[in-house]
Amino acid sequence: MSKGRILVVEDDFDISNMLRIYFSGQGYEVQVAPRGSDALTMTRKQIPHLIVLDIMLPDMNGYDVCRELRTTTRTSHIPIIFLTQKDERSDKIQGLELGADDYVTKPFDIEELKLRVQNAIAAANRQTQIDSKSNLPTGRLIEDHLRTLMHSQKTWTYLDLKIGNFDAFTDVYGFVAGDEVIRFMALLMGEIIDELGTADDYAGHPGRDTFIIISHTQDIDRFKERLMTRFDDEVRQHYSFIDRERGYILVPDALYGERQVPLMTLSTGSVSTRTHQFSDIREITELAAEDRRRGLSGQDNSAANILTSW
Repeated sequence: MSKGRILVVEDDFDISNMLRIYFSGQGYEVQVAPRGSDALTMTRKQIPHLIVLDIMLPDMNGYDVCRELRTTTRTSHIPIIFLTQKDERSDKIQGLELGADDYVTKPFDIEELKLRVQNAIAAANRQTQIDSKSNLPTGRLIEDHLRTLMHSQKTWTYLDLKIGNFDAFTDVYGFVAGDEVIRFMALLMGEIIDELGTADDYAGHPGRDTFIIISHTQDIDRFKERLMTRFDDEVRQHYSFIDRERGYILVPDALYGERQVPLMTLSTGSVSTRTHQFSDIREITELAAEDRRRGLSGQDNSAANILTSW
């Protein structure tokens, strides 16, 4: 199992390749970006657990990359270790003021860098409660973000998302396949936010098969429709050809031997400051969950009608 995903932002091929080989051998998943703009694009698509960031880049300096990441809500929590040839106190201070977590000067000791990477990822998980599979914020951090929004004048929508039939899927395919679905969901949410959301949009993972998005987009209906359509289309890749074709899986059952369970679905509920004034966080989450259950109940009734017609 991977220890985490590291993004190395370095235009020197010898250094980036050495870091990729070394940290891959240590059990990490490593991606390399030779330019700052590449790093920002890759981070939006798939959030890493840590970024090793060179300051001197061909298109933009590492300080600007760090500033962009720190001012974008969805990427603000990622630990960043600056990597540079400079050893001046003012450079270190500038990096730390922008929110960098550590600073390593070239030439560096690879064992020391390994320890700094381990410590930064562990500290981030302890302090911000990041889910190790989705790499998204969990309970306390989500609550803190909601508290901040409740005291602002911004307009936003809270989306409650749940993957239906997830437990049945893991019963048949195993926990490793389940983890892949979690990572797929996190990646999908990021891509939809990047496509239709804003820089202030926020994604979280409060529980095993539940996710949340807080979006500032004006067209939330289009946002939800795009999310659900892509989920329905792309979640099928996690099933075998036979299960995809017949549209269900056979789950072991103590009473009947086995039972048919439909493929995974995504149910959504939402609540917005456009229509509500909230007194506390619990009210937000309960109203969104209630809206999701109402929609799910309608889907269940439709399914029942279809079965009856057979």
